[in-house]
Amino acid sequence: MAGHSAYKNIMHKKGRKDAARAKMFAKFAREITVAAKAGMPDPAMNPRLRLAVQTARAENMPNDNIARAIKKAVGGDSEAYENIRYEGYAPGGVAVVVEALTDNRNRTGGAVRAVFTKYGGNLGATGSVAHMFTHVGEITYAAKAGSADAIMEAAIDAGADDVHSDEHGHVIVCPFDTLGTVAGELEAKLGEAASVKVVWKPNLSTEVGEDHADSIMKLIAALEDDDDVQSVFANFDISDDVLQKLTAA
Repeated sequence: MAGHSAYKNIMHKKGRKDAARAKMFAKFAREITVAAKAGMPDPAMNPRLRLAVQTARAENMPNDNIARAIKKAVGGDSEAYENIRYEGYAPGGVAVVVEALTDNRNRTGGAVRAVFTKYGGNLGATGSVAHMFTHVGEITYAAKAGSADAIMEAAIDAGADDVHSDEHGHVIVCPFDTLGTVAGELEAKLGEAASVKVVWKPNLSTEVGEDHADSIMKLIAALEDDDDVQSVFANFDISDDVLQKLTAA
């Protein structure tokens, strides 16, 4: 099982789902506000804002929250944020990419470095691990959205690069700079997606054992808990045996 997916499942089983959702909505709101401030406040005229809204809606963020985030940008009372990417290694040689949106790079950089250090990792220079990933768009649908063939046909017509379907659902991959367009075309054919996001997809994965898995997941959890961190990606896999032990812990 992919490491980050395994991590999400374990965190949800440990009762973190509600708190994580509230924090996720706050991060979506920040991205929506920044996107609206950087361009037009109309998603139809602003690709970055359109993607931010699609991502938020796919995770069931209330429309009122989305409207307030856009209104905040229009009102001119939002902070000045910048996008920063951090890269480093978690225990076991696992590569980690951290994307942040911050109004204080010194605060965020110090916090990210502290998390890597606390959990036995090392923060590296920008570009130190990004070459191990591909920056792509990822759109997911529930299995009930259609058969593998139907999803494949819709994805090809929309301009996607790849589709993976199994009993859990469908994952559609496309170039990150066309994600908004591809997601929009798929929504018109298949309905609203389960998720729409830009991801750093590992080119190869590192399998980790029980001795490193717990520290890696704690490192990722601590990074994602930081208000300035928007997303975290890592290239690790966890075997089913190790996953069962961690889930039972």
